[in-house]
Amino acid sequence: MDGKIAALCNERRTNWDEVLQYVTFNYNTSIHATTKQISFEIMHGRQATLPFDQQDAIISLTHDPKHHQQIKTCIGKLEEEARKNILKSQQQHKTRYDLNRQNLSLKIDDLVLVKTRNA
Repeated sequence: MDGKIAALCNERRTNWDEVLQYVTFNYNTSIHATTKQISFEIMHGRQATLPFDQQDAIISLTHDPKHHQQIKTCIGKLEEEARKNILKSQQQHKTRYDLNRQNLSLKIDDLVLVKTRNA
């Protein structure tokens, strides 16, 4: 994310706070690798409306009594799918980590080599 901010900033990187909202919007409307979901859609239950999206000149608002329940159901499904994708991703990370892990069985009074940095 810092690379995206840096790409939009001026040479001296003094206007990062001016571009932060654009980078955040981009981040929130992109598919995330872990959840395989767009976080904006999970939070709001709809796709983001972009400034350049074609919109109808006349907007009619109708009251749908089922709308609230439909949104709750949709968001619940998205959250559950995101949860499953996160657990799957965590399991993949654990499997990759465990490939190179050694199971040491140390006992009291065993000699061990302690590696310290900059010593």
